[in-house]
Amino acid sequence: MAPQLRILVALLLSAAASGFLQSSTRAATMGSRAFAPSPLAMAAEPKPLIKGMSAGMGLIKPIFTAEAQIQGLALGAIGGVGTDDVRAEIDEAVSSNKVLIYTYALSPFSTEALSLLDSVGYEYTKIELGLEWFALGPNGSQKRRVLGSMVENGATSLPKIFIGGTPLGGAAGYSALAESIESGELEGLLKKSGAKLAR
Repeated sequence: MAPQLRILVALLLSAAASGFLQSSTRAATMGSRAFAPSPLAMAAEPKPLIKGMSAGMGLIKPIFTAEAQIQGLALGAIGGVGTDDVRAEIDEAVSSNKVLIYTYALSPFSTEALSLLDSVGYEYTKIELGLEWFALGPNGSQKRRVLGSMVENGATSLPKIFIGGTPLGGAAGYSALAESIESGELEGLLKKSGAKLAR
């Protein structure tokens, strides 16, 4: 294994362990979530380690993209699930939610993105595709493929965040969310989308 890949795997495992501990109190079901409002300026600080690891996922994006295509084609064929079907489901979810996040239950990137969204104090809807990419069934595998096709860099990793019907830059994941908080852009996007402060 290449040294860079070993380092990335070690960082992912470390972050995953952190994510497991933090996510133990989270509900593992799909649904809308609302939290007490807090000023956006008081949002949690993005974690540099998670942000760096998220950005580093670009190094292995070609592997995950190819794997997602194979997994989606194989499991979709077995389960009789086509991309047109799941695209319609995704489009409906995106258009009917001001802020929407697709996640994996065991992903440290998803866990940290949810923490950041919780901290900004706006309502959002979470849709969990499954535990992790390797545990997806036919529907989840096809959704992962379609979500990858909807973002500007084609990444199939999760989370995927949509605000006002639009993917949040790049891979629309943790890095994009962290950057939008750090730049101050997130507040404008949330207000423009009509997202409501949580009660």
